[in-house]
Amino acid sequence: MTVELGLRERKKQQTRQLIFEAASRLFADRGFDAVTVAEVARAADVSEVTVFNYFPAKEDLVFAGLQFFEEKLIEAVRRRGPGESAVTAFGRLLVEGRGRLATDEAATAITKGATLIGGSPALQVREREVVARYTQALARLLAEETGRDAGDVEAQAAASALMGVHRALVAHVRVRVLAGWHGRRLAADARSQAARALARLEGGLAGYAVSNQPAVPDASVTSTATTT
Repeated sequence: MTVELGLRERKKQQTRQLIFEAASRLFADRGFDAVTVAEVARAADVSEVTVFNYFPAKEDLVFAGLQFFEEKLIEAVRRRGPGESAVTAFGRLLVEGRGRLATDEAATAITKGATLIGGSPALQVREREVVARYTQALARLLAEETGRDAGDVEAQAAASALMGVHRALVAHVRVRVLAGWHGRRLAADARSQAARALARLEGGLAGYAVSNQPAVPDASVTSTATTT
């Protein structure tokens, strides 16, 4: 039974990846607004219903990779070890994640994504909605861990500060890539920028939401795409 579930999950991941890649090609060729979900379905050789099963909104076809990484950031905070603060766990994954920027493939993907988003007001709105949703999810987690209610201002402020570093870094990297930066130079710059920004938060947040729970082993997850 375990094998069957594993095969089923791999099939779902393959279908999701196939749809994402088909959409990415169409968006790169014609722009986001000119492509319909029906065209994405035809290009991926699946039904339109299947596309919506994996991506509830057309905009989600662009932001799948972004949402995956933001889920990992929240999980890093949730699964941190005893004595570790939320900012340390969040920051470690954020800095380590910059290593993938050293590849030329990453710079190419970022260029395409930045151009696509920059040319579509609908995608710009959706990106802000995605960020707001995950900021709220992080705030709820921090409030719960510190024994506060979901609307606690301290938790909201801490979550906004942490996600603010992430989003400022995304914007910075896009600007660098569009200016011609790539490879190790880009990765080193991003790590430096992240470390400096996180250091500014350490003084205020290092003693906030420190875990007293045993570390939880990381769940294995597969990335869909690079969309930084």
